[in-house]
Parts: sequence; C-alpha cells; structure tokens
Amino acid sequence: MAWIKTVEYEDANGRLRQLYDRVKGPDNNVDNIMMAHSLRPHSMEGHMALYKYVLHHTGNTVPKWFLETIGVWVSLLNDCAYCVEHHFSGLKRLMADDVRADALRVALEVGDIAATGLTAAEQLALAYAKALTIQPGAMVEASVTALRDAGYDDGQILEINQVAAYFNYANRTVLGLGCSTKGDIMGLSPNKSDDPDNWSHS
Repeated sequence: MAWIKTVEYEDANGRLRQLYDRVKGPDNNVDNIMMAHSLRPHSMEGHMALYKYVLHHTGNTVPKWFLETIGVWVSLLNDCAYCVEHHFSGLKRLMADDVRADALRVALEVGDIAATGLTAAEQLALAYAKALTIQPGAMVEASVTALRDAGYDDGQILEINQVAAYFNYANRTVLGLGCSTKGDIMGLSPNKSDDPDNWSHS
C-alpha cells in the first residue's frame, strides 16, 4: 500500500484512531493516501484539513465538478495514477453524465485542452493549472489577469490556484511514498460541504 510502514485501522489507537474515525469510509476503510501519514498523525490532520477546505467547502463558488477536473488534470500532468483514478471517479459521479465525463478524460489524457468540450474560461483555468504545475517559476501576473478577464473573480482565481497547488502536493505525497489504490474505495469524498469539520467519506 506504501513503501513505508503504515498502521491499519484495526491497529490504530489514541489520536491516530480518532483521526481515522473522522476520515474513514464504509467498513472502516481509510484511503491509502491518508494511511501513509499514520506514523505522524499531525501531518494527516493537516493534509485532510487542506483537502477538505480547498476542494469540499461550502465557501467555494467554482463548481465542485470543475475543481475535481483541475485535480484530475494536474494529476495526469504529474503521472499520478492514484489521484487520477480516485478523483476521476468523484468527477464522474458529480457530472452524472458518463459519456461527457469519459470524453473529458480522453481529451485530458492526451493533453488536448481544446478537445475537452469545456468553456473558454474553463480551458483557460486548465492552462493556468498546467503552467503552475510544469513551470511554477515562470508564472506571471498576466496569467491571473487573463483568468479575471475571462470572468473569474479573485476569490475564484484563488480556488483554482489552491486546487492546483493541493494536487501537486498530494501527487508528490503519493508518488514519493509509493501509495497504491489496493484496498481503496474509488470515488468517495467528504461530501458534507456545509460542515467544514465533517471529514467522513461517502
């Protein structure tokens, strides 16, 4: 499940067990990306808080399906199959249109933003996320200005930025520790967006 030692749910106690109980899904399942933090529960708590607040918070105004799209896109750019599979499953559920979702994935997999069927503004957001992922040191103010000119307000630009930045962090956590999807349940997420402290997965 990972290249380092991890603590299974049944063997966890103390603060780790408390955190597992907050993030677990059906049948006490804990995603391997979270279990990878089990030797340092405080870093798991930080990771989960960032994930929940960046991607699954009622304060966001960019549609959740599109935030998930950014996450899948960044994960494809980083060759992180773990995050692609998890978050494409969530994206597909949110879109409730398997044909459209599958076509979107095909376009993203070949890196063809123009073939995604997304709006011009959404394509621009994906281009921003790609630049931030591939050449972060080359970012310029004009990239943000272009998003603003496309209709995103500054809060929405922050959302796009934070989702792209979070997935770069998550991808590197997964890839650097060798997390696999073995035993994970695909497509679960903390869906109670109106409760920032509810991390349970369904």
